[in-house]
Amino acid sequence: MTEPTRYGDGLAVVVVTYFPGDDLERFLDTLEKATVRDVRVVLADNDSTDDALDKAARRKNVQLLRIGKNLGYGGGANRGVAELDDSYGWVVVANPDLEWDPGSLDTLLDVAERWPRGGAFGPLIREPDGSVYPSARLLPSFGRGIGHAVFGKIWPANPWTRAYRQERAPEERTAGWLSGSCLLFRRAAFESTGGFDPRYFMYFEDVDLGDRIGRAGWQNVYAPSAAVTHIGGKATSRAPKKMLAAHHESAYRYLADRHRGPAWKPVLALIKAGLAIRLKIETRGG
Repeated sequence: MTEPTRYGDGLAVVVVTYFPGDDLERFLDTLEKATVRDVRVVLADNDSTDDALDKAARRKNVQLLRIGKNLGYGGGANRGVAELDDSYGWVVVANPDLEWDPGSLDTLLDVAERWPRGGAFGPLIREPDGSVYPSARLLPSFGRGIGHAVFGKIWPANPWTRAYRQERAPEERTAGWLSGSCLLFRRAAFESTGGFDPRYFMYFEDVDLGDRIGRAGWQNVYAPSAAVTHIGGKATSRAPKKMLAAHHESAYRYLADRHRGPAWKPVLALIKAGLAIRLKIETRGG
């Protein structure tokens, strides 16, 4: 039997980039004030041509990894983590369009020390207007998922959406999954699950990994004592129709992966048809 890899206490941040623009400089500037520890930063770039990347790579602690093609968020993150040797036992995977609160990464690491079975840790995520994004949620189920999908936009306060999004006063707790826009991983947990599933090009890669982390005996821990601000996705705004289609495709894949066998085929066929109709409606005239 192969002995499990023993990782050191080093800290690395993998930033998945795709035409990050000015966001990347703000990310790196605020990261410097988020921790007193030495940090290695890997920019896992999904085939973008952006002057911001070369500028960022001139910083002494930053490595630019040009992947050469667009692997999506999870695939890019996996490639970035693969650049790290075994001395790095803590890895942050994040979007570049974040601002770190001062000391927030150190606070996140402090929380991790209190949860020895914690595999993934997510900070409180603010919107630009200061509101709190519900980033720690239950895993989707057929009931919650269908109710949220059908009523989420026309009746935001519906019980299925409220249950799924877990919108309540922030408290340190476990969750079914955490937003992938900013996650601290215990390297042993990340590697034991195989990292992100590269079949999820965009969306649901964090839901899927959160589920698999839990199934492997680890915990997903929401740590609102640490906070970041998510400015908003420039990468997704470049092709909104494509991103919306990717969201629906990933939602179907997540459910299909977990409901196999002949008995589920009629149900999955109805869900696939419903998602196709919803996509057509939401992209009409766009």
